[in-house]
Amino acid sequence: MKERQDDFDKRRTQLKNMTDAELKAYFYELSDKIVDPFMELGEHYTSKSVERSVLLRMGFSSIEAKKIVDMLNENNLLRKGAGHCVYRVARDNQISIRDAGHQIAEGKAIDTLLEVFSNHA
Repeated sequence: MKERQDDFDKRRTQLKNMTDAELKAYFYELSDKIVDPFMELGEHYTSKSVERSVLLRMGFSSIEAKKIVDMLNENNLLRKGAGHCVYRVARDNQISIRDAGHQIAEGKAIDTLLEVFSNHA
C-alpha cells in the first residue's frame, strides 16, 4: 500500500498564527464559498416537489398543493415560485392565501399571473 503524503505542516502555515476569531472568520469565509453554488442553484432552479413542500407549509393539503403546482407548471410559472404566485394573487386581489391557491388550481388566476410576471421577465 502506498504511504499517504502528508502536507499538513505545509497547509497549516497560513493558519498557525491566526487567533481563534480569525480562524472562525476564515472558516465561515470558506463555508460561504462552498455553499455559494448551491445558493445559486436554489435561486434559479426549483422542482415540483420543492414547490409542493412550500405550499404544504402555507397550509394547503397535499392534494391542493399538487393541483396548484401542476397548473403553474403547465403555464411555465413554476420558476416564479408557487408560494410567490399564491401570495401575489392573494395580495393583488385582496383575498386569503387559501382562496388564491384555489383560484390558481382552477386556472382562474393564470392569465393575471402571466401578465404580472411578463412585466418582470
